[in-house]
Amino acid sequence: MLETREEELTTVRVQDPRVQNEGSWNSYVDYKIFLHTNSKAFTAKTSCVRRRYREFVWLRRQLQKNAGLVPVPELPGKSTFFVGSTDEFIEKRRQGLQQFLEKVVQNVVLLSDSRLHLFLQSQLSVPEIEACVQGQGSQTVTEAILHYAMSNCGWVQEEESRPALPPGEDLHGSCAGLGSSQGPSRLETFPYWSDFGMDDAHSDSPDEPAEPLGGRREMQ
Repeated sequence: MLETREEELTTVRVQDPRVQNEGSWNSYVDYKIFLHTNSKAFTAKTSCVRRRYREFVWLRRQLQKNAGLVPVPELPGKSTFFVGSTDEFIEKRRQGLQQFLEKVVQNVVLLSDSRLHLFLQSQLSVPEIEACVQGQGSQTVTEAILHYAMSNCGWVQEEESRPALPPGEDLHGSCAGLGSSQGPSRLETFPYWSDFGMDDAHSDSPDEPAEPLGGRREMQ
């Protein structure tokens, strides 16, 4: 009797944009990345992390370096100025980031890059990802992902910061508390940001603070 092979499926969602360091000169927006898969290409079958746009810029640059002639999907946010509200810009960016990841995780060549897996399935910073990939960290790539998966960082933080859920509601699928010490921030409160989209596209290091243009803040 022939054994039926299960179809491999990967679902990735970019959700829950949040303002970090609200009110300070280095405010930025990060996004929750939720991934669920049955693919053998991934170490953890479910993961939830938070990443900011400049980390996506770094990821795409690294994927392109290692993919050779294989084209890497484009990121949103190439325009210097955006006409519209802040919420509209953030929503368009969120949609673009999700489309980017959806295409990336379907590409076999890109899936072979360890940086992608650490980006999606650990909360390591960019320097920590580079150190891990180069064998200079305290853990291997697999160990780093499993350690994060077993720590349940996202779930624990949300459970502690949220009221009890009504019976039958599922906590999984959200890591809203992860990476945020201040809880949710309203996205409407950006009175001093008028340049949208420049972000970090020209920064080689995701950890370098973005410099304001003409005294105005950049969307990060």
